Amino acid sequence: MAMGKTWRWRGRCVLLLALAAGGWLAAEVQAQAFAWPGGRKAAVSLSYDDALDSQLDHAIPALDRHGLKGSFYLVPANAPVQLRMGEWRAAARNGHELGNHSLFHPCSARGPGREWVQPERDLDALSVAQVREQVLLANTFLQAIDGRSDGRTFTAPCGDQQAKDGNYITAVSDQFLGIKLVGGTVVPDMLALDTQAVPVHVPVDASGAALIALVEEAGRQGTMVNFTFHGIGGDHLSVSTRAHEELLAFLDRHRDTYWTATFLEQMRWVRAQQQQARRSP
Repeated sequence: MAMGKTWRWRGRCVLLLALAAGGWLAAEVQAQAFAWPGGRKAAVSLSYDDALDSQLDHAIPALDRHGLKGSFYLVPANAPVQLRMGEWRAAARNGHELGNHSLFHPCSARGPGREWVQPERDLDALSVAQVREQVLLANTFLQAIDGRSDGRTFTAPCGDQQAKDGNYITAVSDQFLGIKLVGGTVVPDMLALDTQAVPVHVPVDASGAALIALVEEAGRQGTMVNFTFHGIGGDHLSVSTRAHEELLAFLDRHRDTYWTATFLEQMRWVRAQQQQARRSP
């Protein structure tokens, strides 16, 4: 009886080891199956929402010092777009992406913490057709700033998707090469990623070490991490300039390991890799 129990115990151990090895092997296969430019381990998207003064004052100068490119999701109705349009235009000329964050930033007013949503910008009161029209007009506005007509990406304000009569993301998805939605940290599987529902991480009061840890996790998985910042050293949902600088300095030192590019460029690459994988037997 004792011998039988010993063999059963050993059998269970072997089975557990086999399952663990299988999971590790599957992760390795997934990581190796998706190729990043230059043989890099992972991609990092540095995005900034709402067109805030602190992004022009702190984020863009820091990115330029390190030779990194970011994606800035503008709300044309916001004052820093109207008052500092020349600076946004200069950022676009320097290789930064100007992305669509809608014309008026509509969000649902329901639930705690949404008291700031103005009635005329309440997503719950807008139809899908109205939101689509506003999003398309924002694309036209962006083209007037940067002159580009070769594709855009979009970040859903507040991560909300439901207008009063349906999901408006579905109605605008044909206009964008990539759409970011709130929720998630490191992308688990690039080949399975829906480019119209890319998960993002929104850092608030995060340390540089915490931001770098997410980059390193993306490297271990062979996938990507999408940061969506707001204020940098000011404004709302802010991250300190020190934490932001620590992240950029790390990415600058390890640019052969992590691919930091505009979200538009990254989504073009991801789509091409996914199409190639689908064509492969």
